[in-house]
Amino acid sequence: MRAGARRPMRKWRTMKRLFFVACLMLPALAAGAASPKVADTVAERAKPCLACHAAEGRKARDEYYPRLAGKPAGYLFNQMQHFRDGGRRHRAMGLLMEHLSDAYLRELAGYFSALAPAYSRPRLATANGSPQAPPLLTLGDIGRQLPACISCHGKELLGAAPAIPGLLGLPRDYVSAQLGAWKVGTRKAAAPDCMGSIARQLTEAEVNAVATWLAAQPLPANSRPAAAPADELPLRCGSVPNPPVAKVAP
Repeated sequence: MRAGARRPMRKWRTMKRLFFVACLMLPALAAGAASPKVADTVAERAKPCLACHAAEGRKARDEYYPRLAGKPAGYLFNQMQHFRDGGRRHRAMGLLMEHLSDAYLRELAGYFSALAPAYSRPRLATANGSPQAPPLLTLGDIGRQLPACISCHGKELLGAAPAIPGLLGLPRDYVSAQLGAWKVGTRKAAAPDCMGSIARQLTEAEVNAVATWLAAQPLPANSRPAAAPADELPLRCGSVPNPPVAKVAP
């Protein structure tokens, strides 16, 4: 299909999503206008988000909508802010976020962060049992100055407050797509963009290995992010407020 022919289809899909969300919001708005008994709470205002994301994330025919529940509030706020300000590209999310203030986004982020994830992803069966984690996850690569994923995302890879996301419970295609977007520059974070610099050094084989292993792991019963890391982080990341950074010996 020609590129020019794909644009109307993408636009049509975007409009369908926005129309769907608008339809879900109209009854609540109408109820609020008709009766003062409808509480103006963040829980009520957050319901339209679940139309796409659902309680545990949802894979649609055209894309994956990640879960929101239980993720660090700082991380959720950063992502909504990036959608609003153009750091992340998603037309529907950009339109939904464009008129929301930072205070409103923080309120939504805090609400979803306080929710418990609704499921535990089962481990995928393999012919040779449970494979070992790729070296990048646990050891990193000193030669390329790539830190181990666990050094920032936590030993259990469940993330850390206030803004480092967990890596478990995500489909393989979603993890690959996010690393790929960072690699080619279509996804960006606050400068210095540590994930962008890491992703640009990864090979396709490494991206696939990491994404495949992560997708095969279950979410534990207690899948809350860890507390803010006390140890020094290996890289400075603009999305993580004032993290301690390991000093490099002269």
